[in-house]
Amino acid sequence: MQNNNKQKKEEPIRLFKNSVLERLTLLSFPIFLSVWLPTLLVALAYGAWHAVSVLSFVICVSIGAAIWFPTEYVLHRFLFHLQARYAVMQSLVYLVHGNHHDQPNHPLRNLMPLSVTLPLGAIIWGLCVFFMGAGRGGTLAAGFFCGYVFYDVIHYSCHQFPMRGPVLRRLKIHHINHHYRNHHTNYGITTTFIDRAFRTLMVLQQKKT
Repeated sequence: MQNNNKQKKEEPIRLFKNSVLERLTLLSFPIFLSVWLPTLLVALAYGAWHAVSVLSFVICVSIGAAIWFPTEYVLHRFLFHLQARYAVMQSLVYLVHGNHHDQPNHPLRNLMPLSVTLPLGAIIWGLCVFFMGAGRGGTLAAGFFCGYVFYDVIHYSCHQFPMRGPVLRRLKIHHINHHYRNHHTNYGITTTFIDRAFRTLMVLQQKKT
């Protein structure tokens, strides 16, 4: 616990010499909520306005949210933990995620920065609307964004809050084990079953009495 408190108080690991670029890598929880909650409301309202029916809206939101969970796993396992051979790629992986493992509990580095998520979100929304239409595409993208926001809230909570209750506590332990026991396991943040399905769930060996 003392180590965690120390990390929260110390300066975040510097990633850029340029102060503007460095600031763009930092994000507080209140700012995250103040940007993404209105964004979600606008995206959902847009999808609902253009949806052909309530049922279509619910189905598209559900599908979009469901798509997030395997996306989260694939990104975390194959991009954030990419075993790169070349120095440029190694630096990129460290920039994206490696620094978080070196300083896992700093509150300004527990959320994906807006400089990354907002442009990507705009691209995803635009592609969905272009190929699927304003109703289905916009609603699908809104559901996907719901999954993302849920992911980042859970991830931040795993590092910053007690997370009481059987389900939340299980998610916290699952992720903390990824950091402090074996970072080649437990890639899921919002779920644990996906690690079981892909055989990346860390199994603690019980001592025999």
